[in-house]
Amino acid sequence: MKSWLAPLLAELPGLSLFDAHTHIGFNDPDGARLSGEQLLEILAPLNARAVVFPMHEPDGYRDANDLILSEAAASEGRLIPFCRLDPHDDAVAEAARCVERGARGIKLHPRADAFALDAPGSRKIFALAHERRLPVLIHAGRGIPALGRHTLELSGEFPDSRIILAHAAVSDLSWIWRYLPDHPNIFIDTAWWVPIDLVTLFSYVPPGRILFASDTPYGTPAMNAILTFRCALQAGLSTEQITGVAGAQLERLLSGEEPLDLGPPPGPPQLPTDLILDRVTMYISVALGRMIAGAPGEEMAALARLACTVDDDAPQAAICRVMAALIDYQAQAAASVSADELATPSTQRLALLAPLLLAATLAATPSVPAPAELVAA
Repeated sequence: MKSWLAPLLAELPGLSLFDAHTHIGFNDPDGARLSGEQLLEILAPLNARAVVFPMHEPDGYRDANDLILSEAAASEGRLIPFCRLDPHDDAVAEAARCVERGARGIKLHPRADAFALDAPGSRKIFALAHERRLPVLIHAGRGIPALGRHTLELSGEFPDSRIILAHAAVSDLSWIWRYLPDHPNIFIDTAWWVPIDLVTLFSYVPPGRILFASDTPYGTPAMNAILTFRCALQAGLSTEQITGVAGAQLERLLSGEEPLDLGPPPGPPQLPTDLILDRVTMYISVALGRMIAGAPGEEMAALARLACTVDDDAPQAAICRVMAALIDYQAQAAASVSADELATPSTQRLALLAPLLLAATLAATPSVPAPAELVAA
């Protein structure tokens, strides 16, 4: 991972990583587990800080929020606590309690906690966020219906809240970017694993509205930094804009300051589509999606490997060699791992899926050089 990230960081001097989306907890029904100590160990090699909140807690969030507040207080400023709320469970009182104890924002998960953003309990949470100028981070990824229309309504009604749509806002990304100029309090984080979604995000959304995030332990800061920065460069963002995405903007949101204006979005890339690389991206994305869901993905990964077969003088030859090596490495590493193991969030799963994700990212960002040592190998 270091050989991929180091060249990117070298092009971005002075960049400070501040992850907008991490979790700790021990009771999530999906099997994910992470302690505060483990999260700090993951952040340490990057000298990064992170916003942290609980994973899903089927029995309620009071104890989990207390754990977050305690871990953050002991982290010497490296962890910034958000409280997680369930609108069905006296959420405003819990939010007020946590904010008094140091919480700096709110996390909502409409899918896991089975609520809609237009429910009366949800509106009360946003009213509190408006009153106290708090960020509210909302799950906007897989497993939920579109929530963008309700987000726009809440944004207009509660303009001093700072609404962060997680997971590249994939539930609504295809259209919501058109409305962001009229909703300056809506932001989107990069905690997502599909490179084409992130290139789309950076192409159509103003860079000042985008926040670096990893979704740890479902992702990692290092992997998502590679994804985020390569996709940002592919879309045409400048060093100053990427520095804002990486952490400078989040700093301002948490301090209650006015957000940085980092200029307009660059628009869709002008480079022609490379159909050879697009085929690799498609097959890897299908393979990863199946593996994450607990279904076999080997056949799709094998098709991606075959799609890397080009003549030595083809313009894609160097990239295809690197992608083929990554796919081969993943196949060997995962040969003795069951589909169920790959479907359970863990550091082992992240290590096993990272080569495929790097290959997909490389295919989707051909204008950003691959690490020189890998191309030469």
